[in-house]
Amino acid sequence: MVGCLVVMLVCLTPGRAQDNDRKILKKVEAQYPSILKRRGIGGTVRLKVQVRADGSVKDVEVLGGNPALADAAEKAVRQWRFTPGGETTITVAVTFDPNS
Repeated sequence: MVGCLVVMLVCLTPGRAQDNDRKILKKVEAQYPSILKRRGIGGTVRLKVQVRADGSVKDVEVLGGNPALADAAEKAVRQWRFTPGGETTITVAVTFDPNS
């Protein structure tokens, strides 16, 4: 049962923080590296985020995506704030679109 729950948390749909009642209260946008944006290099970085009971981010682990963008995504997500609740682990995706 616990294994199924872990698999569900890891396989969540990218794009938004996914948890039953965990909403993002403060979302810091990632700083797109200008050289990569000018060269049209984009992509999505998937991150595993451990959230403390108070809603602050405890730890971030890169699960996949362009390594050149991963640092910017991780720095931004470390500043996010979630609604208070139990300590949880969620997956999020940060998308870098050079056309935006």
